Amino acid sequence: MTVTAAQVKELRDKSGAGMMDAKKALVENNGDMEAAMDWLRTKGIAKAAKKASRVAAEGKVLATSNGTAGAMVEVNSETDFAAKNEKFQEFADTMLNLVLESGESNVDTLLGMTYPNSDITVKDKQTELVATIGENISLRRAAYASNESGTVGAYVHMGGKIGVLTTISGATAQDEVAKQIAMHVAASAPQFLTRDDINPDVLAREKAIYEEQAAASGKPENVVQKIVDGRMNKFAEEICLVDQAFVMDTDRKVGQVVSEAASGASLSAFTRFALGEGIEKKEEDFAAEVAAAVNG
Repeated sequence: MTVTAAQVKELRDKSGAGMMDAKKALVENNGDMEAAMDWLRTKGIAKAAKKASRVAAEGKVLATSNGTAGAMVEVNSETDFAAKNEKFQEFADTMLNLVLESGESNVDTLLGMTYPNSDITVKDKQTELVATIGENISLRRAAYASNESGTVGAYVHMGGKIGVLTTISGATAQDEVAKQIAMHVAASAPQFLTRDDINPDVLAREKAIYEEQAAASGKPENVVQKIVDGRMNKFAEEICLVDQAFVMDTDRKVGQVVSEAASGASLSAFTRFALGEGIEKKEEDFAAEVAAAVNG
């Protein structure tokens, strides 16, 4: 029988199933919504809706570059075990390539795009994956960088725990330097590219703290000011990428390493993803968890 788009949408909203699964369920059950819902539950597809609300802070960060463009994604799962699943890895790889090829980094837009080599959306594919693997799986975030007259470097650390993209402007084919800077970013976790990028409120707060500390020393005003200036300079060096000491050669600053690599080269951008950062992980009572599993 023929089912309407409105029926498919209603079943999708109720079950969390993908579009094609919802449509098939309705066709198989002659448009009966309750019967279609039971059909999805029998197939294990409707369970995806419940799983989608569970905390997913494990997974994998992937990053890649073709020289002048780079992409990075974080795909989450509930457990590290699920992240090793072949279907999970296939989905993550596909998302990475989709970002690189499309230049799109907005997650909502990506979820609405057609999943490569299929007639369903990325969101539908993600829902199918939840049902298949049995855990909440989600494309959490993505990044894209491009510079036709420069170089984009990519690096993944600890098997997908940290990912970095770096962009060098003004010089092409600086792949090795761009990757080395990405490795530095993975290790040092800078907060800003340059001092100009630091929020003025952050600077004002730090300066007030240093001024109070220096004033308490009882030293003359001109000495106090030098102490404050020195501490503010050190603060900037610690959090700004171009001012950090390069991890592979601590006698040079990161900005210096890039400028010395090629005439006109400068570091113009970086993005760093750490797996699960910012996700509030639920603390479980292990005994209660086991009891719930046994009784459920």
